[in-house]
Amino acid sequence: MTRPVALFVTCLVDMMRPRIGFAAIRALEAAGCDVVVPQGQTCCGQPALNSGDRAHAIALAQQTIAALEPYPAIVVPSGSCAGTIRCHYPELFEGDADWLPRAQAVAAKTFEIMAYLDEVLGWKPDGVRLDATAAYHDSCSGLRELGVKAQPRRLLAQVQGLSLTPLAGEETCCGFGGTFCVKYPAISNAIVGEKADAIAATGADLLLAGDLGCLMNMAGKLHRDGSPVRAYHAIELIAGMGDGPAIGEEP
Repeated sequence: MTRPVALFVTCLVDMMRPRIGFAAIRALEAAGCDVVVPQGQTCCGQPALNSGDRAHAIALAQQTIAALEPYPAIVVPSGSCAGTIRCHYPELFEGDADWLPRAQAVAAKTFEIMAYLDEVLGWKPDGVRLDATAAYHDSCSGLRELGVKAQPRRLLAQVQGLSLTPLAGEETCCGFGGTFCVKYPAISNAIVGEKADAIAATGADLLLAGDLGCLMNMAGKLHRDGSPVRAYHAIELIAGMGDGPAIGEEP
């Protein structure tokens, strides 16, 4: 019996790297899910919320809630967007008798994809192989808001031929921070420079993480430094799509 699941794709995945969305669908279907991509989803509202634009954040949250609430589970290939829905939507509608219960209901059934596959479904990838060494970066929102840490590592441990190597400062911010890297580019570049040095020191072939924003930031710095390290969203490897172009390699 299949389990119905709504996939919230996220803006960055939709616009910058759709293959992450396709990887998410492949993994969820392999785990026995019937995946729907609801019409009407756009941005979760996090950039507006982080910039203090509560009016637009609320409008986007209402649109997202209306699009997602008919489904029994919502899965997101991003700790930051999942964290916005789970943790911040109820805060946005505090005191609103109409929208607060709707926000709470959607928040309660929203999951970061690797946590959903590992913790909720207890699924493991089968027959997936990639001969490589990888370093894993823990993105801030997924780690600190949702507790995503061991789940992706358990899933990646099932990929035959893949070896995870320790990354110094794996829980330290990469310097992306959404609009932070735009508002404070010099600080952001200094932070990601330290991260790039730590990644290079591992000797790993691949850099993995669970948020495309962080991956784009780190991959950009690695490319500018001339590093051969290739960056992927972890779900791409878990879904058996780690043999395709890395982030920044698309034509």
